[in-house]
Amino acid sequence: MDKANAFWDSGKTDSAIFYFNKTQSLCVPIEDYADDYVGSLNNSVEILQRNGDYYEAETKLIKAFPYLDKTTNVKYAVNAYTFMAYHYYYTYDNEKALHYHKKALKKAVSTFRKARILSEIAFTYMQQKKYQEAVNLLEPLVKYKIEDKITPSNTNIQRASILYNLGLSYLRLGNHKEQAFKCLNESLEVTLTLNDDYELIGNYYAFYLYYSKYNNPELKKINAIKAYNCAKKAKSITNQINMLTGLIEADDAKNSKKHWKIYSRMIDSLAVSRKKAKNQFADAIYNSKKDKDENLELKNQKAEKELELQRQKNRSYISYVVIFVSIGSLVFIIFYVITKGRKESNNEVFKNEMRISEKLQFELEKDIDKILSFTENYNLEEEENKEKFLFYLNNIYSKTRNISRENSEIATNENFEKDLKEMISGYTNQKLNIIVNGLNAFSWKKIDRVKKITVSRVLQEILDHMKTLNDASLASITFKKEERNIQIVYIDNGKKISSEYFILEKRLQNVENRIKTIKGTLNFDKESENGFKISFKFPI
Repeated sequence: MDKANAFWDSGKTDSAIFYFNKTQSLCVPIEDYADDYVGSLNNSVEILQRNGDYYEAETKLIKAFPYLDKTTNVKYAVNAYTFMAYHYYYTYDNEKALHYHKKALKKAVSTFRKARILSEIAFTYMQQKKYQEAVNLLEPLVKYKIEDKITPSNTNIQRASILYNLGLSYLRLGNHKEQAFKCLNESLEVTLTLNDDYELIGNYYAFYLYYSKYNNPELKKINAIKAYNCAKKAKSITNQINMLTGLIEADDAKNSKKHWKIYSRMIDSLAVSRKKAKNQFADAIYNSKKDKDENLELKNQKAEKELELQRQKNRSYISYVVIFVSIGSLVFIIFYVITKGRKESNNEVFKNEMRISEKLQFELEKDIDKILSFTENYNLEEEENKEKFLFYLNNIYSKTRNISRENSEIATNENFEKDLKEMISGYTNQKLNIIVNGLNAFSWKKIDRVKKITVSRVLQEILDHMKTLNDASLASITFKKEERNIQIVYIDNGKKISSEYFILEKRLQNVENRIKTIKGTLNFDKESENGFKISFKFPI
């Protein structure tokens, strides 16, 4: 452990991880060395998360959780819950991140530790765009310099973090220009005294956002460069990629081309490394479950033997055999059902990943080749070429955003109507205008969650197919409530596609199958004289 900490302090994280792993392997039996075991795992997780290896970090955290109650100090549990919250933040699940931050807050004892967790909760609120809630938490904290009496060096680190979060919240709220600058500037001044490049990344990026909002191109560019350089010094691949996106937008045309090439190369490299990490994560989870199943089986066998000895005193051999066979059959059935379900779930995940991967390749391969060819053959200093270059970049962004939206979770709460309207509006462009009628004419709260998801997915698929088969300039989507049914009608003014109806019906087979699952029907209007019309109906 001493060797691992020494390497970590000197910035040699690879060697630190090696000795932390050796420490963990020596903690046998684990119950006797819970502090060393959990502490070593937490240290490993912090290094892995800083380097973007979130799946391996989660694997180690899972190993720590069974031994949190066996540690002698609450700091081990607080750290483990906090790192799990970080994991969910990094993997875009803010609700679970809040859950684990609140578990850490319940465990925390010192005022300093509680203040730190409240700052983390405020940061999570910021990711949910709940900026006023974040301000309400942070303003009381920033009034006092809360000291860490155990590790005094942490006092300034936390002070800088609270100021940073409050400054960004003010910036996002708007109408707080002076307060935002004051907080961000004080945070930067404190962080500069720490001599920590990783911590400085956020400070400079915050000023990049500040000067973007208040229209100062020169200072925006300077801070984007500083943030990227700090990410390079800290060897944080994820942050380097994020800072490069700011540089591409803030720098001049010549440098933007150079940044784009670096960005593309790093994205490819990160994709490969994360795929390997994901495979390792899957193996680790499988092995962990396998170990738990084997331990459970051994415990069951021991219990059965003890039960057998007790029952031999007053029951016959035949009774024992009947009981043993019954228990064995039940265990076999449960194991079979669980194994089958896990296999089907893994197959479904693999199919979804392959589908998304193929769609990304199909949608983006030509666009990326086009933009690389454009940067090689045209002078980006010219305003017209620069505008085209930015248009191509925005096109790639739009396509990746649409793919992300198609495969993201659909909200079925009170935000469903708003999210559905935003999804539909995402298909509008200079050539196509979509009018939505009757979306708010009835209450969606009483409609089943599965039916809401089906409606959203069906409309996505219809709009996707119409975009490729039709050349409409105007379309409308009308929602109607008829007694105990909901009817949704899509109409456009594009060309009549009667000759492609066979192809379209085949493409929309998945749509029809979705609608059937909610006892609905799909209808094509083949007699329409102008444009295209399709409708579907389902019971409330």
